[in-house]
Amino acid sequence: MTNMVDVEEQMAGEDSFAAMFEESLKGDEIKEGEIVRGTVIQIAKDFAIVDIGYKSEGQISLDEFRQADGSIAVKPGDTVDVLLEDRENENGMCVLSKEKADRFKVWDEISAACERDELIEGTITTRVKGGLNVTIRGGVKAFLPGSQVDLRPVRNLDKLIGEKFNFK
Repeated sequence: MTNMVDVEEQMAGEDSFAAMFEESLKGDEIKEGEIVRGTVIQIAKDFAIVDIGYKSEGQISLDEFRQADGSIAVKPGDTVDVLLEDRENENGMCVLSKEKADRFKVWDEISAACERDELIEGTITTRVKGGLNVTIRGGVKAFLPGSQVDLRPVRNLDKLIGEKFNFK
């Protein structure tokens, strides 16, 4: 009788191990180059540790969370969208980037606005050879040829620096 119970417990243990193994494989659905949602679990001196539901956490430099005033805009428990650059580095941690995820999302918004033939607001930031640099959504830099500034040639492009306009 004792022998029969041991076999049943062993079978149950194998079933639970198989279920755990199957569950661990689900994490492989996350692919490198994808934007995934993660939870900040700890803030260290120079980096934040983010759990994306994979077998290991990832580190993101606190510089990627730094605001214009120098403060850090994240705390444990916050949910953030990050780009999975690499599943594992030499330390066994995921390589993640919040800045790259933000850039991809902004670029998708800009592409969608272009497809819908919408105008995008931008600020002229500098004059460069042949035209102007314009900063649009999310800090994306764009080039505005001097010939496209107005219907007639503009003699002094410098007077436009700092101005906001709608662009197509």
